[in-house]
Amino acid sequence: MPHDSKQPHSPLLVWLIASLFAIGLWQVWEGSWMYAKAGLAQLLLQRAWTRSLAGEGMPKPWPWADTWPVGRLQVPRLSADMIVLAGAHGRTLAFGPGHVGSSALPGQEGTAVLVGHRDTHFHFLREVHLNDRLDLAGRDGTIRHYRVTEQRVMDSRRDRIPTRDEREELILVTCFPFDSITTGGPLRYVVRAELRETPLKEAAAKPDA
Repeated sequence: MPHDSKQPHSPLLVWLIASLFAIGLWQVWEGSWMYAKAGLAQLLLQRAWTRSLAGEGMPKPWPWADTWPVGRLQVPRLSADMIVLAGAHGRTLAFGPGHVGSSALPGQEGTAVLVGHRDTHFHFLREVHLNDRLDLAGRDGTIRHYRVTEQRVMDSRRDRIPTRDEREELILVTCFPFDSITTGGPLRYVVRAELRETPLKEAAAKPDA
C-alpha cells in the first residue's frame, strides 16, 4: 500500500493561521476607518464652516467637539480643499489640519502656522512645488493668497521654525518621511509660503474675437 503523506493540520497551526488572518483584517479595518473618519469629518466641518461664515461664533461640527473651524486651506493645482481647525492637538488633527494658537489666525496679518498628519490631510504636501499657490480663508471671508518659497526637512529635537512678525507668511508642517511605517519620529517637513500682493490669474486671457 502506498504511504499517504497528507497529514491533518494540527490545532496549533489552524489557530495561528486564524489569528494571523484576524490580525490582518483588523489592521485593514483600522486603516480604512482612519481615512473614512477623516473624510466624514471634513463633510461635517464644511457645514460648520458655512455657519462660521454666517457669523456664528465657534460653531462645533458635532455636539461633543472641542474644536471649531477657523479657516479654509485650498491648493488649486492639487485640488486640495480642507477646513482648518482651532488647536494643534492630537485629537484635533485626527479630523483636519490644526492652527497653532500662538500664530496669526487665517485671514489676519502675520505668520499663520498650520499642522497636519502626513498620511491624511497633509499628505498632499509631498506633491507641492515651489511657486505653487496656496489660498487661506479666514472666518470673516478674507482670502489671502500665498506662493510657496521654501521646502525643507527639519529635526524637531534641535531645529525651530523661525517666524517673522514683519512678514506675511503661511507655514505648513507635517511629520517626515511621508512613507514611514512608524509614528512619532523627530523629523518634520516644512513648507513656507509668502503672501502675494495680487492673486495669481486663474486662467490665461482669452484671445480677441
